[in-house]
Amino acid sequence: MQHATQFYIDGQWVEPLEHDAVTLDVIDPSTASAFARISLGSAADVDRAVAAARRAFDSYSETTVAQRIDLLQSILDVYRKRYDDMAHTISREMGAPLQFANDAQAWTGVAHLETMIRTLDTFEFEYMKSGILIRKEAVGVCGLITPWNWPALQITTKVAPALAAGCTMVLKPSELAPLSGILFAEILDEAGVPAGVFNLVNGDGRTVGEAMSCHPDIDMMSFTGSTRAGVQVAKAAADTVKRVHQELGGKSANLILEDADLRQAVVRGARACFDNSGQSCDAPTRMFVPRARMGEALGYAKEAADALVVGPASAKGVDLGPVISEQQFDRIQHLIDVGIEEGATLVAGGAGRPEGLGAGYFVKPTVFGNVTPDMTIAREEIFGPVLSILPYDSEDEAIAMANDSLYGLAGYVQSGSIEHARAVARRLRTGTIYLNYADYNPEAPFGGFRQSGNGREYGEFGLEDFLEIKGVVG
Repeated sequence: MQHATQFYIDGQWVEPLEHDAVTLDVIDPSTASAFARISLGSAADVDRAVAAARRAFDSYSETTVAQRIDLLQSILDVYRKRYDDMAHTISREMGAPLQFANDAQAWTGVAHLETMIRTLDTFEFEYMKSGILIRKEAVGVCGLITPWNWPALQITTKVAPALAAGCTMVLKPSELAPLSGILFAEILDEAGVPAGVFNLVNGDGRTVGEAMSCHPDIDMMSFTGSTRAGVQVAKAAADTVKRVHQELGGKSANLILEDADLRQAVVRGARACFDNSGQSCDAPTRMFVPRARMGEALGYAKEAADALVVGPASAKGVDLGPVISEQQFDRIQHLIDVGIEEGATLVAGGAGRPEGLGAGYFVKPTVFGNVTPDMTIAREEIFGPVLSILPYDSEDEAIAMANDSLYGLAGYVQSGSIEHARAVARRLRTGTIYLNYADYNPEAPFGGFRQSGNGREYGEFGLEDFLEIKGVVG
């Protein structure tokens, strides 16, 4: 990639300020070997990017809604032109099977750009209420930190509403999957985003992330990643009293009610857990089934796991690629071992790589049954293709166990009655709930309760988070 070792600042591709800047290999998780190299930025690079964003804010924040719609449409047009590049880049850098990268990973970028254009077209930035002029204005310069597991999704769900609101920004993509972020910067450059409005600095959390979070000229931090890292962002941001929006970890419950089609619910639930090699913060990793039907459920889940093909992201017919890194592979292996040691029933998968896969960070789709709420695998976010199935004796018990978590990002309810499913959903303390495996909707609010974060993304809810409210009285 032409700009891999550069940053995008003030409308230009620039070299790091430090002549001996640290570089980092980008690892292909299918082969565990390096295929590219990026530069890691410094606090000085962040200062340069923030200064550019600050200079651009006064003029960009005064653009009209029509001008911002035109800009987002131009970005969407260029994104579509570079769509295949985005799918291939994501597949290579984070291990998504190429078909999945094309159909899901890259597609989410289109979906969220389209959604924000529709949202902006009807959004009220100014209105009268009780004789008061209510204005919604851009929050200012925003620091955006995005993760590696859904690169196009996470970048567009931050950049698109920030642009729609009239904000300027500095983006730090994950250093584990940075090339899609560089490609996105190329797209914005070609689309004609004004200089300084969007800036990109690659780097790690300890240096670039910290410098952004505590920077006095950044008005808001929007972070997606682990709860541990989110806490560090919030602490670093506290001294400057900036707004902090966080989308963090999850341990989402999937309640299969008595009136659901058990086979269909379990098979689809297992596949939803394993999608993206289990590397989705809203994955339904805790499945609750009626105790009397645990045996049936385990059989269906094993059937689903055993049917999946694990292999290199570029291979045809692959359902699951590798997980992102050796560190993540080792953590998943450890938690699988802990599940066995704590007495859960190993139904499918288990420790070690799938047969015939000696290189790369490949994990067997794993199912544990007879899991109890106190077990580590029922409480910790594993971020791999590992499903825990827990029994319940009553609906009230299932709801209580689902809510007994540090997290509250997503939830799932399966029922033969949509009214029944909605009644249960109302009792779940979680940000987004999917009934009967409803299709992904980029307009539904996305964000969490408790240690899953604060704030909401997607559509009008994401736009609101990049706006300040002003009341003009008189």
